[in-house]
Amino acid sequence: MSEVASVTIEDVRRVAELANLELAAEEEPRMKRDLNAILVHFAQLSEVDTTGVPAMAQVADILGGLIDENGAELRPDDIRPSVDRTAVMHSAPETDGRFFKVPKVIER
Repeated sequence: MSEVASVTIEDVRRVAELANLELAAEEEPRMKRDLNAILVHFAQLSEVDTTGVPAMAQVADILGGLIDENGAELRPDDIRPSVDRTAVMHSAPETDGRFFKVPKVIER
């Protein structure tokens, strides 16, 4: 296996800061261990020989065959009328007429 980068406690603190998470001091070593385990797992995955495996960006192509075999169908992706925005905004507790207003949940 190739050498795997290692997460430090400082990395954990920075990631927590970026994710706006408050980690207790006793949680940091566990988070470090978990993140390092994830890196090891990805390193293992990167060693899998995928030669001859076509790149995939969508699973729909794969599901298309399965859906046909099982007789199931996806509904057509047609444009349909939606709910009346004015009526929805009228029933909202607080709105600016176009968007819902909600209390701020993230403080920095």
